[in-house]
Amino acid sequence: MKRIVVLASGSGTLAQAIFDAVRDGQLACDIVAAISDQKGAQVLDRAHRAKIETFTIPMLADRSEWDRELETLIAALRPDLVVSAGFMRILSHRITEKFRIINSHPALLPAFPGAHAVRDALAAGVSETGTTIHWVDAGIDTGEVIAQEKVAVLAGDTEESLHERIKIKERGLIVATIAALLPTLKQDSR
Repeated sequence: MKRIVVLASGSGTLAQAIFDAVRDGQLACDIVAAISDQKGAQVLDRAHRAKIETFTIPMLADRSEWDRELETLIAALRPDLVVSAGFMRILSHRITEKFRIINSHPALLPAFPGAHAVRDALAAGVSETGTTIHWVDAGIDTGEVIAQEKVAVLAGDTEESLHERIKIKERGLIVATIAALLPTLKQDSR
């Protein structure tokens, strides 16, 4: 059975979609851990309820020490795939080179990378945006695109209303992408 580690920083709705898909048999894998950089993140509660082991590694003043702690933990968990599901940290080159990591982003990359993608799409006046699943490299949302799904920008959309519609597509796309990737992953890849 393939091993997945989930990285998340916030409420965990995207992670919950993955947890539910494993529970419901849509994804044939084991989620071996959920790791957060935020002690009070709601995703940790969601993982506990799903009986998934959790770890918290708060950002340290010395970023290189934080990178080492995260790398050591992920390596000890021996994942076939790491899924960044709302993890609001840029991962170092040493981590992205060692592990196969995918990320979900609320825009049609390469348009609107970074933490404010939905706000940036609205400010640009685009008629559509969406969600992207991509491989993670050490850049900001610069890894190779795996899958995308479009979402129309509606008249009167706010950042919140548009983001909620994107999240619905994002949850389905991350699960479908993981399902498609699982058979291609070699044990102990990278």
